[in-house]
Amino acid sequence: MENPNNRHLEALLKIAKAITSDLYIDDILRLIVTITAEVMNSKICSLMLLDEKKQELVIRATQSVSQEYNKKPNIKLGQGITGRVAKENCPVVVGDVKKDERYINRRIAEKESLCSLLSVPLCVKGKVIGVLNSYTSTSHRFTEREIKVLTTVANQAAIVIENAGLMVQTRVIKEELETRKYVDRAKGLLMKQKGCSEEEAFRYIQKASMDNRKTMREIAEAIIITSELGQKI
Repeated sequence: MENPNNRHLEALLKIAKAITSDLYIDDILRLIVTITAEVMNSKICSLMLLDEKKQELVIRATQSVSQEYNKKPNIKLGQGITGRVAKENCPVVVGDVKKDERYINRRIAEKESLCSLLSVPLCVKGKVIGVLNSYTSTSHRFTEREIKVLTTVANQAAIVIENAGLMVQTRVIKEELETRKYVDRAKGLLMKQKGCSEEEAFRYIQKASMDNRKTMREIAEAIIITSELGQKI
């Protein structure tokens, strides 16, 4: 009989490998829930992220083929079991979600034959950013090791999501700096060509951007190219 400890370790190694791969964030999260479902013998494994503006948990990844579960309403922070897990930053174990009044989607649980639930927070640097859920189809008493394994997976997922967010922010900042560089150069050319002020040159670029439905960077690049071509001719 296969040692469950070996299965848990193998799953964590697979997830660690996925995290360092070149896969897109959505693919990594889908892989995480798929591997987790296998090792935890989950009927459904879902990863929900917190929308900070709306203060709601939204399903971001799941291996479930159930459209009804996948399209279930968002859960308010503090609402139901997963909302409580996110708010209190503490795992919750439920023996049977169909009979627990705290569980707000009992009709879906009945239809999908969901029973026991282990729900753990996704936490990075002390901040909860989501929840990882593991459901079984039959009554199951989650062991301390299973809770630790799912918590480890959740923490790994949280790091992936945090790093992806930082990469996006870095890319946005880089693009903004590049745009500013092109716009500043284009303003200088317009000021020289038209004898206008810096503010007037900026407004010219801004208006051209709106009129032509192009970004300010695209307009600035066009001004620069036109100027360079004029000099060469």
